[in-house]
Amino acid sequence: MPSVRLVNVTKRYGEITAVEGINLEVEDGEYLCIIGPSGCGKTTLIKCISGIIEPTEGEIYIDGELMNGVPIQERGVGYVFQEIALFPHMDVYDNVSYGPRVKGWDASRMRRLVDEMLNMMALRDRMHDYPMELSGGARQKAAVARALSSGSLLLLLDEPLGALDVKVRIALRRELRRMVKELGLTAIHVTHDQEEAMAISDRIAVMRAGRIVEVGTPQDLYLNPRRLFTANFVGEANFMVGEVAGSSGGEVEVRVNGEPIYSVRSSLLSSGDVLDGGRVVAAIRPEFVVMEGTDGMNSGFGGLTDGCGASWGGRVRSEAFLGSMVRYEVEADNGVLVAVKLPSLSVGSGFRVGSRVTLTFPPRHVLLYPYPPEGLERAISIE
Repeated sequence: MPSVRLVNVTKRYGEITAVEGINLEVEDGEYLCIIGPSGCGKTTLIKCISGIIEPTEGEIYIDGELMNGVPIQERGVGYVFQEIALFPHMDVYDNVSYGPRVKGWDASRMRRLVDEMLNMMALRDRMHDYPMELSGGARQKAAVARALSSGSLLLLLDEPLGALDVKVRIALRRELRRMVKELGLTAIHVTHDQEEAMAISDRIAVMRAGRIVEVGTPQDLYLNPRRLFTANFVGEANFMVGEVAGSSGGEVEVRVNGEPIYSVRSSLLSSGDVLDGGRVVAAIRPEFVVMEGTDGMNSGFGGLTDGCGASWGGRVRSEAFLGSMVRYEVEADNGVLVAVKLPSLSVGSGFRVGSRVTLTFPPRHVLLYPYPPEGLERAISIE
């Protein structure tokens, strides 16, 4: 199970810098996802690791060995592309056995490995079918099996599920994680789908404009993002600009357009930021906002209440049914537009466009960040 270490990896194309100063360590047997907006350098980075392209600067180590200048075929990696690149004139068995066959493996050893791959990917019944006879999901399974058939312990996946429909994508991502863990592989998986990354990875690296912004477990990046960009890119968040009005007992009060909001999650702030009058950004996920009807009837809850927290009055401006959740936009009386997500089953008939509601912000779910010098819009922008 190889580890991967990147040291100051940079790739330039003339005056364009695709990736810049990347430092990253992937542990043995880890499933790491790399996410970020389109054009942020995800694919360039994984191609540098594979050896398809060489970095302009920096060092790449696989299992402790320097890989700079080492050809792709000697790096011991399996690479799965977004475009399902199977040999169209070969059936599934011949595609999967291609790697060990060209390496000169003996027939019995090759057959054992190919049989294992076909069984693991549930392709035995399709082993004599050609790519054009397979569904998109089956073709991608065959591509994964082919990438692993040469005995590679490092699996690189570049948007492998991006061309598949939602149901097939969800099923196949479960298969990918199960397979990687059962075989004891190390996997680096590039995707633009945050939900996909959170569902299958041990850790996630968030990229923006050629740099890694933050690395952490799916839970940490969703519940405790250390950067405003991460809070905005991984899931959805409400951002409210305000000034610190005081702090007591570990709880910080922030005034947003004259209304208070409280947080016990101020560890991201320096001592200078919590001084009275300091400008900050308060962030809370829509599902953690508590919303109740002003008459006390037909109330729903977007998060667990703490029995405390600031409450604002407001009026529902829009409603969107999302299946398991209903998303509301509420215009608070102080002029701030707040997104709220409630479980569909908890929503009563009282929440309609135009309804008066009360919003409560549990302090344990409110994150505080220093106001960014470039401005909030620039700090969270995916451009």
